[in-house]
Amino acid sequence: MQRRSAIRNLAVITGGILFLPSCKSTPGMASIALKNIKIDAAQENLLAEIASIIIPATDTLGAKEVGAHLFALKMLDDLYEKEAQQDFLTGLEQLENGTKKQFDRSFIDCTIRQKQKVLLDIESKKGVPKETADFYAIMKQRTVEGYLNSKYVMTKVIKYEFIPSKQYDGFYPVKNL
Repeated sequence: MQRRSAIRNLAVITGGILFLPSCKSTPGMASIALKNIKIDAAQENLLAEIASIIIPATDTLGAKEVGAHLFALKMLDDLYEKEAQQDFLTGLEQLENGTKKQFDRSFIDCTIRQKQKVLLDIESKKGVPKETADFYAIMKQRTVEGYLNSKYVMTKVIKYEFIPSKQYDGFYPVKNL
C-alpha cells in the first residue's frame, strides 16, 4: 500500500519539477509568447499606452484594459511578413525617438494632449517616416479589431442575440399571391 502512494507522490513531484520552468517569466520580456518578433516589457508598455490613446477608457473599459495591444502583437507575429514586422518595430522606435526629440520625454511620460498630438501628426502623415506611418496603421487597425472582438465588448457592451433574434417570427402569416 505504501508503495503505491510513494509512486504517486514521486510522479506528482516529477511533474511539478518538469512544469516549474514554464511558470518562470523572464523579467524584461513581453508577457505573451511571440515566435517571430522580439519585444521587451518597455516596448509592450509603450504599445499599451498607444492603445489607450486610440481607444481610451471612459465609462467602459479602454483598449489597454482589455489587452487589445497584446492582440495587435499576436496578429503582427502570426500574420505579417518579416519585412512588415521589422517595419513595425522600426516605426515603434521612431515614434519613441520622435517624441523624445519633440517633448524631451518618453511617450509614456507625456501628457494625454501631447500623446494625442504625436498620434494625430502620425495619422496625418505630417513629416513622419514611412515606417512610423506603417506602424501606426497596423497598430490602430489591430487595436480596434482586438477591442471590438474582446470578451468584454462582446458580452458587456454589445448585446449579442442568438440567431434567429427577436425580429424573426416563424409564425408570421403569409398572404397567398
